[in-house]
Amino acid sequence: MIRATRATLAAVGLFALSAAVLPVTAAAHATLEVQQAPSGSYYKAVIRIGHGCDGSATTAIRVRIPEGVVSVKPMPKPGWTLSTVEGPYATPFVSHGKTITKGVTEVTWTGGPLPDAFYDEFVFQAKLPEKPAGTVIHVPVVQECDKGVNRWIEIPEPGKTAHDYKEPAPSLTLTAKPQ
Repeated sequence: MIRATRATLAAVGLFALSAAVLPVTAAAHATLEVQQAPSGSYYKAVIRIGHGCDGSATTAIRVRIPEGVVSVKPMPKPGWTLSTVEGPYATPFVSHGKTITKGVTEVTWTGGPLPDAFYDEFVFQAKLPEKPAGTVIHVPVVQECDKGVNRWIEIPEPGKTAHDYKEPAPSLTLTAKPQ
């Protein structure tokens, strides 16, 4: 019988990695894998769904694209049906010499199901707005299940943080553009 101790795992870096990852996954609701990105950059949004709805399997994930986030391209997911909603942008932008006035405003994956005992990731790429470093962008997510729903849409009021809410929206903080 082979038994790995903490010392053995730490020696190969596995214990430190699992210790760093497990608390986030265990306590996670709907979160973004990478929570900082440069202003105006292209960003791969990986939304992690850490559990179902009170033990019920997840059957749909709906993401509202925040204003200013443009050129959204969602990633298909085997076993799930992917759909998008398009609408006008509040502020048009120029891409490759063309003025873009509308695009994806919502992404939905339906199907699965994703049992409560497992987690999964839902992915899209997009161009982030050019805003000052420190700007926080909230990405509202609605998680539908066989029984129930989790609405990860709460956006903190000034002076509060996501920890003050039961169902906070995943968030991304913009950093300065690289020089």
